[in-house]
Amino acid sequence: MSVQDAGRGLRVRKPARRRLKARDFEGYLFLLPWFLGLIILTAGPLLSSLYLSFTRFDMLSMPQWLGLQNYIDLFTYDPSYRAALSVTLTYVVLGVPTNLAFALLVAVMMNQKVHGVGLFRGIYYLPSLLGGSVAIAVMWRQLFGGDGVINSFLAVFGIDAPNWISHPSYAIYTLIILHVWQFGSSMVIFLAGLQQIPRELYEAAEIDGASTMQKFWGVTIPMLTPVIFFNLILGVINSFQAFTSAYIISGGSGGPSDSTLFYTLYLYQEGFTRFHMGYASAMGWILLVIIGAITALNFWGSRHWVFYGDN
Repeated sequence: MSVQDAGRGLRVRKPARRRLKARDFEGYLFLLPWFLGLIILTAGPLLSSLYLSFTRFDMLSMPQWLGLQNYIDLFTYDPSYRAALSVTLTYVVLGVPTNLAFALLVAVMMNQKVHGVGLFRGIYYLPSLLGGSVAIAVMWRQLFGGDGVINSFLAVFGIDAPNWISHPSYAIYTLIILHVWQFGSSMVIFLAGLQQIPRELYEAAEIDGASTMQKFWGVTIPMLTPVIFFNLILGVINSFQAFTSAYIISGGSGGPSDSTLFYTLYLYQEGFTRFHMGYASAMGWILLVIIGAITALNFWGSRHWVFYGDN
């Protein structure tokens, strides 16, 4: 029998196709609600808003195709949009670092072994649970109003303070203070990071004669940079989407003189007050690009200052 004859007798078996079993269908059935939610509540509206951003749509008639006109109008003919972008950037640039610094300071204090520290941690976390609520925004308006608690306290010392929330030069800073006050979530994450730093590093620094501040800047901060970076990313994203405080304190107007006109507040005004839904959709997609670009920039820059312990 020749080699050729033997070769003809061999049959190459193709891999059998995997058949779906009843158990596979059960798995997909359990996943079905998630897939429906993704398509109906996330992907569908997302793609719809992308289409609407190129149209004129008032939610009462059919969309009219405009191409890039909405985007052109935003950057060239709309001073309110530029004001909203400027106010939001000010809020992010000033609010996020201050919030993180204050949260880190409190976390360092809460990391000390003192009696009742668990109770204090809960108390300091409470503002983050309440800070985004309408009630707190209303309270903030009463605190910084012309005859509010802050001005009443300053009047005791003979200080004639302005109406903070009605003055264009000060209104945005009352919102930044409110943002800083909501430091609880960042504090808890910082506290978890502090408790993961090996004690041996501090002991080695003490043997070398390092002071408390030298240990903080030479050990704590470098080892905490991944946590700082994580809180920074979350803080920037959340700050760009801030809405409730500006809406309540300004009465939905973004005043005075657009000084509290946050990006999301102006988007709300255009979409749900003036019914310029196509215009608002374009604003939403620009915001997505801005947040994505800043997040990517932060990830790129993190290579130069974030220490993971293995690099």
